[in-house]
Amino acid sequence: MNLKSLKIFCDIVSRRSFSRAAEDNGISQSGASQVVSQLEGRLGVQLIERSKRPLVPTREGRVFYDGCRKVITAYDALEDEVRSLHQEVAGRVRVAAIYSVGLHHMSRHVQEFTARHPRATVRLEYLHPDRVLESVEQGQADVGIVSYPRTTRTIEAEPWREEPIVLVCAPGHAFADRVQVSLKELHGQRMVGFDPDLVIRHELDRALAAHGAEPAVVMEFDNIETIKRAVEIDAGVALLPEPTVGREVAAGTLCTVRLAGEELVRPLGIISARGKPLPPTVRRFVELLHGRGSEAVAAAPPLPAHA
Repeated sequence: MNLKSLKIFCDIVSRRSFSRAAEDNGISQSGASQVVSQLEGRLGVQLIERSKRPLVPTREGRVFYDGCRKVITAYDALEDEVRSLHQEVAGRVRVAAIYSVGLHHMSRHVQEFTARHPRATVRLEYLHPDRVLESVEQGQADVGIVSYPRTTRTIEAEPWREEPIVLVCAPGHAFADRVQVSLKELHGQRMVGFDPDLVIRHELDRALAAHGAEPAVVMEFDNIETIKRAVEIDAGVALLPEPTVGREVAAGTLCTVRLAGEELVRPLGIISARGKPLPPTVRRFVELLHGRGSEAVAAAPPLPAHA
């Protein structure tokens, strides 16, 4: 039994799939299945219910999974701590981010961090908000980036940044030439909105209702990229975080209009597993996100011109 086998087993349970876990670890599906069979033979118990789809652990498998996660987490933290004794930032940072944050912010931060710390690696994964929380809770990600962050029994949340909400419309829309528009004016307007189960939808609906506005929601999506595509074809207007439409505004495919007398923002935050200290390399990455990586920056080589 070795650490690699324990990690493969944990990935099979968390991913609920032999094939996906095998891909994550660079082995064949049969190789992943053999790892579980060897563990089951050693322990004398069945760990995975193979007849069910998606895969689920047995009662013994769940206990073994919880213990293996702690072992792997402790080893990763120990490895990072030993490397940090040489004042060199090294190790792995696993980040799960909601789609819009990942696409518009995180890539730049990842490039900056790895340019300053060549021995560190960052794995960035874009997920649905619910999956970001699940990924952090299950130890698949060290930190997550979400909107409207909230501390819970299992999650620790800290503020990161706030993004102003603006009205977004197609260039040919009647609002396109306006400098600002009030929420009240959106009453009856065709609107492309977020799915009703998302927090941002609840917050926007509450703000609109406070101004007596009830738009005609014609489409609902769970991500900003799809909403933007619908607005580009003039299916309706949308309320979106301003930084997420910068590329389209520059290209002339979308227009933004300020909200009059209203300061709506989308708060973004960094989440981590509650009660679980962050490894040194992960802490350095979080410090960079907050702009607090001065010591690491001073010791690092200058960034290349293209970074």
